[in-house]
Amino acid sequence: MATTYRNFAEFWPFYVLEHSKPGTRKLHFIGTTLLFSSLVAIPLIRSLWFLLAGIVGAYSCAWIGHFFVEKNRPATFKYPFLSLLGDFKMYAMMLTGKMDREVETLRTAIPSAPSGSEIH
Repeated sequence: MATTYRNFAEFWPFYVLEHSKPGTRKLHFIGTTLLFSSLVAIPLIRSLWFLLAGIVGAYSCAWIGHFFVEKNRPATFKYPFLSLLGDFKMYAMMLTGKMDREVETLRTAIPSAPSGSEIH
């Protein structure tokens, strides 16, 4: 039976462990930066095409990370809104240097989490 998350607090540990490899997180960071950059460009360039480019760039980077680095299915398919919130929280934690510690904390706290040898 599939898990159903009632709120972001329940979803966050799942999200973190689905992004346990540093390469996946880096690709998400690049993609989210592309999205934010496109949002800044829209009023400067006066073209909504930058929004489409930002969205395509963000999802392309994220999905490459999931399919080729993490080798899992993006949570976006089942939890689109919670995944977007997770992306933004992960981005902020990466900017502040806290994300690697969050992964290690949750990996230790959740017995079924992948071990370090499976992650790197």
